[in-house]
Amino acid sequence: MNNVKTFVLLAGLMGLFLMAGQLLGGSQGLMVALVFGSLFNFIMYFFSDRLVLRMYGAQLVGPEQAPELYAMVDRLRQRAGLPMPKVAVAPHEQPNAFATGRNPEHAVVAVTTGILKYMPQEELEGVLAHELAHVKSRDMLISTIAAGIAGAISNLPYLLLFGGRDNEPAHPLAQLALVLLGPIGAMLIQFGISRQREFEADRVGAEILGRPLPLANALRRLDALSHRIPMDVAPAVAPLAQVNPLAASGGGMLKLFSTHPPIEERVARLEAMAAGR
Repeated sequence: MNNVKTFVLLAGLMGLFLMAGQLLGGSQGLMVALVFGSLFNFIMYFFSDRLVLRMYGAQLVGPEQAPELYAMVDRLRQRAGLPMPKVAVAPHEQPNAFATGRNPEHAVVAVTTGILKYMPQEELEGVLAHELAHVKSRDMLISTIAAGIAGAISNLPYLLLFGGRDNEPAHPLAQLALVLLGPIGAMLIQFGISRQREFEADRVGAEILGRPLPLANALRRLDALSHRIPMDVAPAVAPLAQVNPLAASGGGMLKLFSTHPPIEERVARLEAMAAGR
């Protein structure tokens, strides 16, 4: 069900993108949108891992620098049926983790120094299993595409200043509404995709580990410590972390503007999974 919801949201995001190109620039605008979106996604697909590691200040480590962490990732990736990813450590006191890379063969699993300091081994295994689940499901590619399309929608009006438009008429009020509301709609869809991928990574991560409760306990700990220990990281890459270090908690309509589901919902699903529901 999470995968079906992700597909529907991606289709809606692409539909909004193409509609924006058509309304703002006619058929010529539609072609500009397609070319720009494809180029942006191509660049992000091949270079996002390097950009993300740089923005987190993370350094790659091997079995010599971090033998226990490296062995843990190696053991879990074998359970997941994945090639060995690169392992990195980011110098942040806040416990957290993220995965990046364009596919399982070029993946990176990164943790902060804080998670190695504060997280018990069983819970750390749950965190790493969650990140390997992102790798297994190719969520980095899905997130990159969603972010690329959403960014293209936001910048399309400026792009069309250079690309021009054809002579096809377009209603000015529709154009104005799209310029004002299109980026908000794209952001909401992008965040919806991110939330579905987090739910799915929790589920698959629990299967990789073989038990859901260590991940549930880890999420509680990560959430509690994220409110006590700040993390200085760029907003563009904060959503990649297992618990968004820059997000404020909230319910109701605020959930629509969150990149991650509420911790309570994630923990409840994992506990239900452990109980066989």
